[in-house]
Parts: sequence; C-alpha cells; structure tokens
Amino acid sequence: MQNPTVGSDFSRNQQRLSGRAEMNPYEPELGSLPNGDRDEEAVNKTGTTTIGIATENSVVIATDMRASLGGRFVSNKNVQKVEQIHPTAALTLVGSVGGAQSFIRTLRAEVNLYEARRGEDMSMKALSTLAGNFARGGPFLAINPILGGIDDDGSHVYSIDPAGGVMKDDYTITGSGLTVAYGTLEDRYEEDMSIDEAKKAAGAGIKAAAERDTGSGNGIYVATVTEDGVDITDYGLDELDV
Repeated sequence: MQNPTVGSDFSRNQQRLSGRAEMNPYEPELGSLPNGDRDEEAVNKTGTTTIGIATENSVVIATDMRASLGGRFVSNKNVQKVEQIHPTAALTLVGSVGGAQSFIRTLRAEVNLYEARRGEDMSMKALSTLAGNFARGGPFLAINPILGGIDDDGSHVYSIDPAGGVMKDDYTITGSGLTVAYGTLEDRYEEDMSIDEAKKAAGAGIKAAAERDTGSGNGIYVATVTEDGVDITDYGLDELDV
C-alpha cells in the first residue's frame, strides 16, 4: 500500500526533525555565507595607474582619473583616486570603486579612533600594518592601494596587496597600467629627488600608462604629503611639465 505522506511536505519535515534528533541541542548551528556571485561587468572599477614616490622629506602620490565598467566602458572621467586618511598620510583607490571607498572609510575611522584614544597620530608602520590586516580580512574586492605618509621616522611608501601583504619601497606602482608606468619611472627616479622632480616623474608615468592602458586616463590627481599635511591637486595629462 502506498504511503500517502511520501514526498509530501509533511514527510520532508519529519526527515528534518529526525536529523535534528541526532544533533547536540546545545551545539550552535552554523549558517552559510552568500556565494558571492556578482555581475563583474556591472561593477565600477578604477582600472587605473597609481604611483607613490618617497623623497627625503615628502611623499608624492599620483593617479589617473578614469573609472570603467568591466574595463571596457568609461563610466566616469573625473574620479579622485587618492584620499587623505591621516593628518600626514594618503591612500589610493585601486580595484572596485565601492570596495576601495569602503576601505578608505574604514581606515580613516580607525585612525581617528586611535588619535582620540591616545592623543597622538598613528605611525606609518602601524597604519600600514592595519591596512594590510583589513585588506586580508575585509570584503574589499581585490584592492591594491598605495599608502604614503610622513611620521617621526621620515617618509614612507607602501603597496598593500589583496592578500594583506605590505611592502615598503622608495617608489611603487599599482594598477592595470603598472607595466608601462614602471618603465618610465625606472628611467626617471633618483634618490635625491625634490618634490617638484617627483611630481614630474610621477606625472610622466601616469601619462605613459594612459597612452597604452585602457583603464587609465582623463587626467592626473597628485597628492603631496609633507609634515604640514596633505595637498591634493588635479592636472590635465599634459599640464605637468614632464
């Protein structure tokens, strides 16, 4: 004789309940995270070329201005891809726009909280470590920013990779146009560069990348970081005397 409950909602409920009987009622149940599927073609990405150069008493950070959809359509021609996150430090936006903006807001909040609690500015070593920890553990969608700043130990430039790696160097480049920009900067970089020379070298690197990389272009933002603070200025691709 056929069981009328087979295949019904009632029988499925019985199966679920019988499975629960074998579980420890005091053991917490583990949920599941969303599968993370998203339409990458519809995600705003900066594509980008960003350059950071440390001089003796300053840091120069330069970025292009272009954002794109899926790397094929220019969705915005005037994106400011470098932001002040500390009284004497700035960070670039690389990767998805939303993820990079969230990353900057999170870091800025932590820096403000640190200053309020301790009454002093966070060092660049501590800030770079914090940025690496956030990049590794947060939902920031494969960002690869540059952090540049000044503290009592001098000027510092770091690249932060998506896995949370923190690498300090005299100069660094991230983004889709880095291969072209590195060739230009390698030829121009000198250890005793002035701020103006560093700005020209960084501008030349951004301009070179814009010539070949479809994710970079439309202009240059330059952040100059000194012990007095952070100044961010925009330029046309040909405005800097390079």
